[in-house]
Amino acid sequence: MPPGGIDQAARFYGEVVGLERIERPETLGGVGAWFRSGAQELHVSEHEGFVPAVKAHPAFELPAAELDALAARLVGARAEVHWDGRLPGARRFYSFDPAGNRLEFLTPA
Repeated sequence: MPPGGIDQAARFYGEVVGLERIERPETLGGVGAWFRSGAQELHVSEHEGFVPAVKAHPAFELPAAELDALAARLVGARAEVHWDGRLPGARRFYSFDPAGNRLEFLTPA
């Protein structure tokens, strides 16, 4: 995230995407927020030389009903949702967090 972007990222990942916010160790210093989805964690930190990851991205697998609900929440939050049917055996879409980082959400078809 760019400096000053953690609060917006925390709202997006926690409230819109629905990830569980977990404690970030104070010993790491700086400003950041950590989230969990099942056994996976997403760590977001502020960085002065921030450049959004527009190609490389994490992919989150969700049950089908949750995938559609998330797409609706993202649209409601004015985030982009781009459905992509090119991956055999999966339904998926891409979106971007408030700082422009690319995210993939998918479910087995």
